[in-house]
Amino acid sequence: MKKIIILCVAATFMMHLPAAEPKKGQAAKPIELTRASFLEKVFNYEESPDEWRYNGDKPAIVDFYATWCGPCRITSPILKDLAAEYGEEIYVYKIDVDREPELAAMFGVQSIPMFLFIPMKEKPQVAMGALPKKSFKEAIDTFLLKKEDLKDL
Repeated sequence: MKKIIILCVAATFMMHLPAAEPKKGQAAKPIELTRASFLEKVFNYEESPDEWRYNGDKPAIVDFYATWCGPCRITSPILKDLAAEYGEEIYVYKIDVDREPELAAMFGVQSIPMFLFIPMKEKPQVAMGALPKKSFKEAIDTFLLKKEDLKDL
């Protein structure tokens, strides 16, 4: 019985650890953000409430989702593929709106999935709904990475 309790406590603790960023050469995965990691890695709205200042070192997509959301479950494997494909070029972040209601409210999330596309030197853009992979790739290549040659889309 003690072993089961210890395993349950350990599993609960592990679920609340922030996702580690991938090491070089390792396939990138979407990174789950908490309020604290969002303030650090994306935008500290407490320090700069009136002006957008992205804290990242490469463009990003932030996926506002919920585990019970059907369209969110459709886009989740697409984002996982995109994180692996564009791993060195962009971040793919995920925010569970049920666990982080303050972040959802901060960005006016009223329907999910909602995506925040964050380029390096411009204001972010919002997209809503279950987007197909082609739409994500187009937004990444044209808006986030500013690629000129789009033959491969």
